[in-house]
Amino acid sequence: MLEILVRYLHFLCVFTIVATLAGEYILLKKSLNRSEIRRIMILDQLYGLAAVLLLGAGFTLWMLVGSKPAQFYTYNAIFWVKLSLFTTVGLFSIYPTIFFAKEGKKGLPEAEIEIPTLVRNLVKWELILLIFIPLCASLMARGIGYFG
Repeated sequence: MLEILVRYLHFLCVFTIVATLAGEYILLKKSLNRSEIRRIMILDQLYGLAAVLLLGAGFTLWMLVGSKPAQFYTYNAIFWVKLSLFTTVGLFSIYPTIFFAKEGKKGLPEAEIEIPTLVRNLVKWELILLIFIPLCASLMARGIGYFG
């Protein structure tokens, strides 16, 4: 039963990450006022929470409660590609998160803030890379990439 609950949490976190990141991307424009940035900040915080919970659930499935032995994942190249993609997405999110946190907290809510192209591009690349993570999970579930 614990495995089912952890898998469900993992699944919900994946949906939350996709939804919040898509929301950020949709809301991003070349310039935003601070109240719009604060909305994106809330999405970004939910995204970060979901990412941490996803990592925790994934690690729990890998090492503790998964129906497959840990070696099934440890000795699978696709698993490491999936983990690398997730890590890259996380690294790409650092600068936008810092930008939103910094710009969302100070000044008048109506003030227009120019959003750097880098912020918009990083969010776009996060979404693009995210597309490949479920593909890796599907391949991995079929045993593709196993070298143990």
